[in-house]
Amino acid sequence: MYAREMKKIIKEYENFPVIAFLGPRQSGKTTLAQLAFPKHKFVSLEHQPTRQFAMTEPERFLQTHENEHGIILDEFQNVPEILSYIQLEVDAKKRKGYFILTGSQNFLMNQAITQSLAGRVGILTLMPLSLQELTSNHLLPKDVHEIVFNGFYPRLYQEKLKPDRFYPSYLQTYVERDVRQLINVGDLATFQKFIQLCAARIGNLLNLSDLATVCGISVTTARRWISLLQASYIIFLLEPHFKNFNKRLTKMPKLYFYDTGLACDLLRIESPQDLLINPYWGGLFECFMIADIAKQYLNQGKRPPIYFWRDKNGRIEIDCLIDRGGTLIPIEIKGSQRVTQEFLDGLKQWNELAHGSKTSTPASKKSFLLYAGMEAQSRKDAIVVPWTKCAQLIKRITAKKSAN
Repeated sequence: MYAREMKKIIKEYENFPVIAFLGPRQSGKTTLAQLAFPKHKFVSLEHQPTRQFAMTEPERFLQTHENEHGIILDEFQNVPEILSYIQLEVDAKKRKGYFILTGSQNFLMNQAITQSLAGRVGILTLMPLSLQELTSNHLLPKDVHEIVFNGFYPRLYQEKLKPDRFYPSYLQTYVERDVRQLINVGDLATFQKFIQLCAARIGNLLNLSDLATVCGISVTTARRWISLLQASYIIFLLEPHFKNFNKRLTKMPKLYFYDTGLACDLLRIESPQDLLINPYWGGLFECFMIADIAKQYLNQGKRPPIYFWRDKNGRIEIDCLIDRGGTLIPIEIKGSQRVTQEFLDGLKQWNELAHGSKTSTPASKKSFLLYAGMEAQSRKDAIVVPWTKCAQLIKRITAKKSAN
């Protein structure tokens, strides 16, 4: 078990009668739950006979596994109806931290939790390994192209698997099990093509009409499939920030993958060296940085307050905007290993707009440029942070001295 940042905050959730670990398959949820609650009885709802028992006789199922410490129900989305019976148990016996749930399907979880466990469950979202976790476990490669190509799933590192062996198997399992369970896709080959098209649009504005046309499906189907990819933690959408300057903003979100290794496999990239001259490198590096910023928040049990900013004409764009409630912190991301002055132009223009506007949310006096090089720099228009120093970025930029 690799050291996971989330382990530091689990005790803060033990007053909840139910704790749910959500996240993609093979992100380490089950291992972390067992490590954090070693005395709890472990029951997998992936096991067909066990799942059938829970579905047909939920009350007897819970009675059978009753014990003094608690129970871990692994992949509980397979039997969402059991949550109603867990609610009755929780309300009747009021045992703190008794039920530990793990699941890899977000929208089923949220719907079920909203109906059955509102106010009774603490939710934690565990993603694949973060930059900080790779660093602290001595797994971080020296080459940035290698880390983007490899991706971040723990099993890759634990079993020393090659990405070209791991990701096709992961994708096949995802499509054949999760997709079929969640939605009636019909033509799985078309759905796989749709995922590949999404990978080719990393870091771009989400254009459902374009995706639908190229894939040969309706816009309604494209929207449904995007929701499915979000629900199963394959992609996430970065929304534009709407507290704007003169309302000159785009309203479409940008599309990213949680794991760049999976995206590289979908794009048929065969080695880290291929990324040196690959047209997708800029989007993949941006994806790597933004996904890691999201992980830094999620590993603290917080919802990532991250957005992007772009004027309607696309002349000024900020790759990542952190909204701290009282302060906006702009971050620019570049896949280059050298810093040029033009990289800072967007930040300079945005700051001129932000500090000159009458918006209710003031801009920070600190701006950040994250890049694929190795040298930290302090420029007039931004603090330049190399990718190797981004693991503690959120702690750094949200410190009081950095927010002013």
